[in-house]
Amino acid sequence: MTYSEIAAALPQRAITAIDLPFRRIASGKVREIFDLDDALLLVASDRLSAFDVIMPDGIPGKGAILTQMSNWWFGQTTDIIQNHLLPGQQAEFERRGLEDRDLQLRSMVVRKLKTVPIECVVRGYLAGSGWSSYQKSGTVCGITLPPGLRQADRLPEPIFTPTTKAPKGEHDAPINDAQAAAIVGDALYAKLKETSLAIFRFAHERALKAGMILADTKFEFGTDAAGNLWLIDELLTPDSSRYWPADSYAPGQSPPSYDKQFVRDHLLALKWNQQPPAPPLPADVIRRTQEKYLTALKQLLG
Repeated sequence: MTYSEIAAALPQRAITAIDLPFRRIASGKVREIFDLDDALLLVASDRLSAFDVIMPDGIPGKGAILTQMSNWWFGQTTDIIQNHLLPGQQAEFERRGLEDRDLQLRSMVVRKLKTVPIECVVRGYLAGSGWSSYQKSGTVCGITLPPGLRQADRLPEPIFTPTTKAPKGEHDAPINDAQAAAIVGDALYAKLKETSLAIFRFAHERALKAGMILADTKFEFGTDAAGNLWLIDELLTPDSSRYWPADSYAPGQSPPSYDKQFVRDHLLALKWNQQPPAPPLPADVIRRTQEKYLTALKQLLG
């Protein structure tokens, strides 16, 4: 789909609850997962989370934006790794009676796979929690970096910084190579690291062509019964990645971003302990957040 078609189809109000006539098997911060017997249905709501807490207000159309951006990136990265999307998504929707256009825009029909129990994070720039850690110890997730780096500086090489996959309501924790390999096995860990870095390098260059800098991102993977690796969940969206406009990038400061850092900055200015319940979001924060997500989508799709 084109950007204009997606933008025109977005709902005016946030859709935060998804109820369908299928067995719900999981409910995440953003996505609902339903069992279709021979496949899974992933539906992205318009819910927004920050600091692992779901906000009381959603962002209208956010689920559709995330899904369509993921689909675009899945199509771009098939030469690197296979992904969980079943071919012919429109036909899959129709075969299963999913006729609502908004539902289609925010949905994926995907293969049933076993989720790899670690988060695969790649950082190409010094930002966020990585910058905070570097200021204290000169390291990011236990990886020693050169001295004298500034906030938002590009790293000499992208670094792989896996985390645990924490239960709902808890924070993911950074782990080192040995700890991650102990969880998934040496061979699978080596493949996860190699593949994650390859996707990041490709996506970084592709994003630059669209006028954006991909600073860091998170990948999720699954395996099939034969042990083959698949890319799953969402891919390179503003929810899972940090994007900066390339034309205004300048190290030494926190760059403006296309992701939910805008919401985090708003929340950090409040007297909130980052525990549920989260404070309501002002209408202006909701509107500007939607604009940032839409801008990232437009930059990529043209």
